[in-house]
Amino acid sequence: MRRLAALALPDRPGGTPRRPVSRLRTGALAIGLTLAVSALAPSGPAGAADQYQWAALGDSYTAGGFVGVPQPPLGDASRDGCDRTTNAYPDVVDRELDEFPPGKPVHLTNVSCGNATIADIANVRQTPISPVQPPTGGWPAVDPQIQRARLGDGTDVVTIGVGGNSLPFGGMLLKCLELGVTPGKSCHEYYTSPPEGEESIQDKLARVQDEYVEMLAKVHEAAPNAKVITVGYPAVLPQEASACNRLSLTELGAIKHADIDWLRDGVLKELNGTIQRVAAFFGDRYVDVYSSSVGHDACQPAGTKWVEGICGDAGDYWPAKLPGTLLNCAPINKRVTLVHPNAQGHANTAAHVERAIRISLLDR
Repeated sequence: MRRLAALALPDRPGGTPRRPVSRLRTGALAIGLTLAVSALAPSGPAGAADQYQWAALGDSYTAGGFVGVPQPPLGDASRDGCDRTTNAYPDVVDRELDEFPPGKPVHLTNVSCGNATIADIANVRQTPISPVQPPTGGWPAVDPQIQRARLGDGTDVVTIGVGGNSLPFGGMLLKCLELGVTPGKSCHEYYTSPPEGEESIQDKLARVQDEYVEMLAKVHEAAPNAKVITVGYPAVLPQEASACNRLSLTELGAIKHADIDWLRDGVLKELNGTIQRVAAFFGDRYVDVYSSSVGHDACQPAGTKWVEGICGDAGDYWPAKLPGTLLNCAPINKRVTLVHPNAQGHANTAAHVERAIRISLLDR
């Protein structure tokens, strides 16, 4: 495995946010890239019958969780507790590629799983924690996603959206929420000078970097001919924390404004920068969905937000209470969404991932 000896923690991303890709522009790009790839595709019956193989790996920001219809459907014997849904970006992209195939059909194998860590991609059997109709005794463990996807010499494209749960970002949000309603340290102080037994944010990011290096090395080893595309995280937090109403659980709840600013610049942007830097080292493509989602964070009004807040809108099958905690969204007629993308957020990610896949297939 190649070593990342000179790789330092990334500088914070900057630059002017890009505007979201419109449906019209996306359709035009799809048609143009389809024609280009068609010209390069094998001719004759054998080429026409062939398929590109695409594997989607990742956590809940890939799987979808509460976005759309559960996949497999509720009650299906093949349900695995990973909470994949029909409006998550892999399925959205898959439908676009089916409508405008890039020279030949693309077959999607989506093994993303809610709560997946970097280790669950390559090394560890994950025990899913879906709260939706769990079997008696809980969900059985599933194989590492590399194995579940059956990556191999014939895999053409691998997309990976993972890293947040390895901090863990969701756990940090809950700690920031707790510290926001109790006296004592701020969330920033807690993770900068942590109590015994808790990693500092610097140690968390350094560990995530090492884990990401090892994971990408194993993906390339398992799928040596594949184009690997890493997907970053969207702008779930506002550019100005003062935009958040600390009395509203449909936003970020009682998290202090100073902590929101720190979570944005000192955690989320640093995580995205780490993913981008490691991907570049391997020569992989990085999909930036942060820039295009600025202004659509959890503290925006409904219709503008692409990310639901602590509590938000979700299907009736999704829980209103978070097991093991005091968080209950039922009194405000919402579900526990814990700052995850809604359908609009997944649609935006899908536009960027689709473009990256089509460009990658031009090189096949």
